[in-house]
Amino acid sequence: MAPRAFVGFLFLMLPALADTVVLFLAASLTKPMQPVLDTFTARTGIVVQRESGGSLEHARKVTELHRIPDLLLLADADVFPRLLAPRYTTWFAEFARNRMVVAYTSKSKHASEMSAANWFDILGGKDVEVGRTDPDAAPVGYRTLLMLQLAERHYRKTGLAKALEENAPRRNMRANAAELAALLAAGELDYIYDYQSVAESNGFRFIPLPAEIDLSDPNRAAAYRGASATVRGSSPGTKLTVRGEPILYGMSIPTGAPHPTAARQFLDFLLTPDALRQLRAAHVDMLDHPIVVGAGAPPELTRGARR
Repeated sequence: MAPRAFVGFLFLMLPALADTVVLFLAASLTKPMQPVLDTFTARTGIVVQRESGGSLEHARKVTELHRIPDLLLLADADVFPRLLAPRYTTWFAEFARNRMVVAYTSKSKHASEMSAANWFDILGGKDVEVGRTDPDAAPVGYRTLLMLQLAERHYRKTGLAKALEENAPRRNMRANAAELAALLAAGELDYIYDYQSVAESNGFRFIPLPAEIDLSDPNRAAAYRGASATVRGSSPGTKLTVRGEPILYGMSIPTGAPHPTAARQFLDFLLTPDALRQLRAAHVDMLDHPIVVGAGAPPELTRGARR
């Protein structure tokens, strides 16, 4: 191997520099988080290497590929105890809420007819293209299935969940919320099941759903748990049952993170009033204070920890 090529090879094999944060980011946070990442880098000089995708896919990068990031920001806080604890993390912090909606555009078929009273009739029609996210890849995918089950009970329409699921066929399924939103924006789909934050950040129209079914209300947690879905587990061949829960995003610095100090700096910044204002302006429903679960979290996060 030529000397110059050998030097280049060694450079590629070196770990990322200490002034780097490797971030696995839920796809639904990609668009609103980018200005925050840019501001953080400008103020600190720390480069954030972001990988966006489905939160279950991120968890499997850790459990199957043994790729340990510096920071995980996932769309379902329960992914941490289900798939990552205790080997890969001993704590996580809930930091944002969301809710399920039906999103569409002015170009969607029957857009002028859509309402909170008839959305399920229109999305069940054979002349519309309806999309959803893969439940094996991202929480919004299995939350869609849970929401449809709750809708069947709420509206007292036997068979509604199965009919609506089948009318969003696999060809219209994508790996995460951001990819699904791109299809709607391009006019390839008429309607999608997605988060309200994604609909708002993309300028979509959307139908707010009743609190009984949109997975947003902590006071309805017991009722939500009546819905369940089965998804792929942390390794090939395994299965995991998820139940309805109020939507809460979670974050953690995993055990063995290569740059934990830089990751803590980013968490500090993420919880500043400026960052909170940026994210709320971008339609992320941030909690006033994170709720920490488990042991070993950075001291600045442990106030209000739930045991």
